[in-house]
Amino acid sequence: MKKLIALALALVLSLGVVSALAELTPVRIAASANPHEILLNFVKDDLAQEGFDLQVTWVDGYVLQNPATSAGEYDANFFQHRPYLNAYNATVGADDQLVAVIPVHYEPFGIYPGTKKALSEIADGDSIAVPNDPSNETRALLLLQEAGLITLPEGANVDSGLTKLDVTLKDKKIDIVEVDAERLPATLADVAFAVINGNYAIPAGLFPTRDAIYLESSEGEAARLYTNYVVVKAGNEDAPFVKALEKALHSEKVKQFLLENEDFKGGVVPNFEGDKEAAVVNP
Repeated sequence: MKKLIALALALVLSLGVVSALAELTPVRIAASANPHEILLNFVKDDLAQEGFDLQVTWVDGYVLQNPATSAGEYDANFFQHRPYLNAYNATVGADDQLVAVIPVHYEPFGIYPGTKKALSEIADGDSIAVPNDPSNETRALLLLQEAGLITLPEGANVDSGLTKLDVTLKDKKIDIVEVDAERLPATLADVAFAVINGNYAIPAGLFPTRDAIYLESSEGEAARLYTNYVVVKAGNEDAPFVKALEKALHSEKVKQFLLENEDFKGGVVPNFEGDKEAAVVNP
């Protein structure tokens, strides 16, 4: 009899759990692996308390997430900064526009050593790898100019859409190699340096504050401009799940997680303010 009672109780409890899960509203989010997927799963229970089942899908690379979100395959994505989103929106029609809704963190770009260990070692014939998507290549080239390795046209800025063709080499003949962002860490054995974003450097075992020989300042304009956002399709800015996710991601526990996580090593900096002006209107 006791066994039957225990089995019945277990059945009731399990049915209760299944029922509770069934009552949650699913929210499908595409994300880069690190730190985006990690952060979303970190607040998964918080979203459940607000009535949402956060279903996080890791998508490798940048290029698939925005089109899939525009098409409705995902309710949101989390991997990009405003310049990247602006570049995407400029290529699609009104029905496919996306909107940045929740600023979360900033990942400083760094110049990482490959076959050369110091910027002063650069020599004729050396190569430097940079990401090949328009917004991040521009960002990388501006950082190389700041580090004194190249020069760019006067007045060049984040909106210039720079490529290797815009580079004016200084006193060295340097080859700029354009590479898919996710493949940049793998190029280090073949290039003098590579300019890598934090979310690809960290999974490759590269910690920005330890391994980068030149790093964007987290106190400068780049931190505001290149804040990473949760992004949704235009029209969903005020969806209930957006408000719940913003509350969870802007919590003190997330801030402390970002600051104290040993795996991030200064490569993921909380920035809940983001670029407020840019977040209001999409181009």
